[in-house]
Amino acid sequence: MTTQSKTNKTVKISAEQELNILRKIVVLSSSDLDLTKMLKEIVKVVNDFTRADSIFVYLYEKGSGELVLMASKTPHKKELGQIRIKSGEGITGWVAQQNTPVAISENAYKDKRFKGFGVLPEDQYEAFLSVPIIYKGKVSGVINIQHKKPHDYAQETINLINMIAKLVSGVIEHALLYEETKIKATQFDSLVKVSQTITSESYLDEILNLIVLVTAEMLNSKICSIMLVEGKKGDELAIRATQSLSPDYKSKPNLKIKQSLVGDVIRTKKAIAVEDVREDTRYAHRDLAVKEHLTSMLVVPMIVKNKTVGVLSVYTKEPHHFSQEEVDVLQMVANQAAVAVENTHLVAEAIKAKEALETRKLVERAKGVLMRMHSLDEDTAYKMIHKKSMDTCKSMKDIAESIVLIEELGR
Repeated sequence: MTTQSKTNKTVKISAEQELNILRKIVVLSSSDLDLTKMLKEIVKVVNDFTRADSIFVYLYEKGSGELVLMASKTPHKKELGQIRIKSGEGITGWVAQQNTPVAISENAYKDKRFKGFGVLPEDQYEAFLSVPIIYKGKVSGVINIQHKKPHDYAQETINLINMIAKLVSGVIEHALLYEETKIKATQFDSLVKVSQTITSESYLDEILNLIVLVTAEMLNSKICSIMLVEGKKGDELAIRATQSLSPDYKSKPNLKIKQSLVGDVIRTKKAIAVEDVREDTRYAHRDLAVKEHLTSMLVVPMIVKNKTVGVLSVYTKEPHHFSQEEVDVLQMVANQAAVAVENTHLVAEAIKAKEALETRKLVERAKGVLMRMHSLDEDTAYKMIHKKSMDTCKSMKDIAESIVLIEELGR
């Protein structure tokens, strides 16, 4: 087994050293399932025998079908989780698509398959080795090793990294599943918070504002908003709650349901996802999307008793493929929000009915007072209360209360 020294001279690695490297990987494979720590250790092990200037680990994201940069030897905090490569794109994407390692000793950036990112100094490095991470016959990631100067990657080195990739593939997959489980736990915890709010006696605006705050945090979205069906004919959608601080977004005009993309969600009762609203001609406020840096959008209907009362939408700053799980979670939240709207309306109607009954009883009592005091018939007494209400711009309840109070004071 061979590797390269800092002066690019081939140095032998003993069988014992190779065994130690593989032993470290085996120990790593049996450690806890913290994905970030595991990837850092993999980078460290590979660096120990390659002495590379750069090591990247990309992992396959099921929802988008893209390779996402998840770990690196050199600090790239802003780029981790953000740099994405499609299958077949660049050398990394080619390796993932073809399930085959690539070793380039010099001028790697001139290779026709190479893709630069501009923000990475590694784009100018000479030597490039890319090895797929394979789990159950499918590529689950890629390990990239780079050197600033020309560097020959010996077949023994490639074979060892291949072996490492195979050994860690299973544990990476399990760690990813563990991360997904934690995310689901957070999502369901958020749903519980929403449910608890809905069953409380809070006002509707407070409920809806809490829902958008929790949902934005849950799905890591730039903007989350709730629009409710309004208008005399129920033909418009108006923003009722949003965690956005932008006055332009908060004050955007109502949407006509029949003339908007979001309105399609109301009509079809089905979710709609758009990869880039800035480019979609169906989206009504593309200029605002550009100004607010909104890219991908997911909108789901708020349904209660088979009636759509509004929509819940989330926007991301970067292009994002919404997974079915994200759609399902957002739909659950939307339906909970719909229940909140419905319950609040029912309570409001009940309160209104109760107040109407109390007013009617009070007016009946006031009529009786006028009839006794002025020897009036019932109809005349009612008209007198009504006229006084119109003349003073006060409610009949207020006028009736005054009449009853006068009688009580006169006793």
